[in-house]
Amino acid sequence: MINRLTLLIACLLGFAWPTEAADHKYTLVIDAGHGGKDGGACANGAKEKNINLNVALAFGKYVERNCPDVKVIYTRKTDVFIPLHERAEIANKNKADVFISIHTNSVASKRPISGMETYTMGMRRSDEKLSAAMRENEVVLIESDFKQHYAGFDPRVPESYIIFDIVNETNMAQSVELAQLIQQKVCATAGRPNKGVKQDAFLVLRETSMPACLIELGYITTRSEANYLTDPTNVDAMGKGIYQAFVAYKNRHTQSAPQPTQPTAPTQPTTPTQPTTPTPPTTPTTTATDAPIFKVQLLASATELGPNDRQLKGLTGVECYKEGNLWKYTIGSSENYNEIYQLRKDVLEKFPQAFIIAFKNGEKVDAAAALQEFRKNR
Repeated sequence: MINRLTLLIACLLGFAWPTEAADHKYTLVIDAGHGGKDGGACANGAKEKNINLNVALAFGKYVERNCPDVKVIYTRKTDVFIPLHERAEIANKNKADVFISIHTNSVASKRPISGMETYTMGMRRSDEKLSAAMRENEVVLIESDFKQHYAGFDPRVPESYIIFDIVNETNMAQSVELAQLIQQKVCATAGRPNKGVKQDAFLVLRETSMPACLIELGYITTRSEANYLTDPTNVDAMGKGIYQAFVAYKNRHTQSAPQPTQPTAPTQPTTPTQPTTPTPPTTPTTTATDAPIFKVQLLASATELGPNDRQLKGLTGVECYKEGNLWKYTIGSSENYNEIYQLRKDVLEKFPQAFIIAFKNGEKVDAAAALQEFRKNR
């Protein structure tokens, strides 16, 4: 035990004791969607908030029993209402490594629909409705001060979703990886019909600053699904499947796995060459005004693609640059964000995962900050 004299000497000498940040423990935040006055979807005698909580607790117990090196934090463990922004704040303040939000789907259709799907943050094709995200985002309307917390965002207004156009690229790839593992493991362990990994504009995912995904366990509006989702045996199986996916993901991204190399500075986009004769790209050309340059990123690949590669889906004018171990493919280049915003909408049908990136003075920069600079200089 440290005595007072030792502590005083340490303070006088400016000695810094190890902080909690230095001893950061791998942190998982489990978010049981809805709760309290927000019941979520209700049908066939079942309530979404209860299903979500039961599966979240089952998942958490598996982690707590088998992963002593993981700190598990729940946004809620009882039937209480937690605003969306507070759920994200819990993850951000605790510097979570992973955020998993658990929900149950519903649909206004007489045709029975079944199956599980997992979402990551992103926009869908322009001709698709934001049905799942809009329904989940509408919980903010219960909050009396939602316009203050969400900068005027209204989940009922499609124009509000412009704030989702810029996605955290760093977390996107890992979020998709996590979502794919969840789909694979839960569908195998719990016998869930696999409806795949998708993207949608979920506010709770947008507000988090770490790899994150949102699970829609099944359709409560289908009687057989509601019966399945409320059965304790199935609840345990789904929780176990999510746990297995989490462990597989964590093992890939912790000390036991090879550490990724430090990303190098992005280099100048060039026309894709054949993989057999790769040409190292050079630094992006800067403009006289040094204004941010916006581009639409279409995809990333571990290998360099040829100009006629089918992954490019026939698009012309595609450029690429290398960042870390990935070749990243873009289209368009303009100081005018509005032009790139429209271009992104034009390519969403072929590349629903496309998002906007920015360069400045030859370096890749935060797209949100670049957008603010663009609007300031207009």
